[in-house]
Amino acid sequence: MKIVIIGSGLAGLSAGYRLCKSNEVTVFEKDPDIGGMAASYCLEQSGKKYFIERYYHHIFRTDSELLALIRELGLEKKMLWLEAKDAYFVDGKNYPMNTPLEILHFSPLSILDLAKLGLLVLRIRLIQDTVPYDQIKAKDWILDTAGKSVYENFFAPLLKSKFGDNAESVSAAWLIGRVKIRSDRGKEGEKLGYMRGGFNALLEALAGEITVNGGEIRTNKEVTEIVIKNNAVQGVLVGGEFIACDAVISTVEPKVLDAITGGKLELLHDSLKKIHYQGTACALIGLDRPLMEDGNYWMNIKADVPFGAVIEHTNYMPLEDYGEHLVYVTAYFQDKKSALWVQKEENVLDSYLKGLEKMFPGFSRTGVCWKKLYRRIDTAPVYEQGYLKNVLPFTAGPSGLYLAGMFSSTNYPERSLNGSVKAGFESADLLTKTQANKIPEKVS
Repeated sequence: MKIVIIGSGLAGLSAGYRLCKSNEVTVFEKDPDIGGMAASYCLEQSGKKYFIERYYHHIFRTDSELLALIRELGLEKKMLWLEAKDAYFVDGKNYPMNTPLEILHFSPLSILDLAKLGLLVLRIRLIQDTVPYDQIKAKDWILDTAGKSVYENFFAPLLKSKFGDNAESVSAAWLIGRVKIRSDRGKEGEKLGYMRGGFNALLEALAGEITVNGGEIRTNKEVTEIVIKNNAVQGVLVGGEFIACDAVISTVEPKVLDAITGGKLELLHDSLKKIHYQGTACALIGLDRPLMEDGNYWMNIKADVPFGAVIEHTNYMPLEDYGEHLVYVTAYFQDKKSALWVQKEENVLDSYLKGLEKMFPGFSRTGVCWKKLYRRIDTAPVYEQGYLKNVLPFTAGPSGLYLAGMFSSTNYPERSLNGSVKAGFESADLLTKTQANKIPEKVS
């Protein structure tokens, strides 16, 4: 069977990996590099090349499908589980947030508020089903559960940095999912997983399996139309060329899918329009010295700066793997009118450096070796109140059209690398099962 996969992110490559041994698979990627949101830069320091993701990623111990895939590909020896120190920068002061004792010293909250925060987290850990919380706004649930002070002094800045103007419309289901995924903490704090050498090794291994089994991955090739006739997929248009196929797995974001199907997904049309995606402007900066000298990996921020988080990769991974200090500075934006999207790259980077100068008195631009900016308008869905009813199914309606991505149920109520792998696998398995169950036409 000839199968076209649109997009070479983890969902697309996972689907291709699952299907390539018994089908003819072609993956089309509009960008020059594979990987989507997991794509990497290839950089060089002192004659040594290394890969580093354009947008920071890590693995959680609960990511069972992703970890199984890593083992299956023979990459388990690259896995490291390391302490990742967190902090919260509020009104000019840095608060470590790793252990219960450190959290008790978070002075923006009173002792009573800290107790309410602790009870809220405990309550979240006990929640098994997030469905009832999909119709409740996170803001309202926090106010009802922990009070105004906990919301305004702890959660509101975090929601604002994550979702901007949409912060107050995000569902409690997303918040619960987010806290759950970040709650694997021992006495020393949180440990996260990372692949030594970067996730590029995983992408290349998946791509290698596809090609060695006769598949093809074509970059710089944008699918402009999924051709559907008589409610069945006929093929795709790429650069004006029609390519016939028996099935398509699309991983593109909903509004793009709506456009390239010409609005023919009638049953899904409303959902495709209602799922809102937000963008990301993520800078990666190479430094000749550490930025956060206290060893913090991840810092959330409540301050008058144009970004919401600073992530110092080399306060987590060994410095010798890179030969230089690596820092992510990141912000989300909600539409194409945002300054983070319309400004020139050098202007966005300059605003980020000004923000770092404001936050870190010891930071100097003389220590900046290089800087890069990665921007996408379609980073991830905004999990608004009532989002669940718009989660896209793995089948799209027309025969032969399947969907997988951050919009899938496996990435709800919080997205992850594992959720994308699961989405790719589930779409591939459903395609295989559906095609196997088709009754062959009788030959007269």
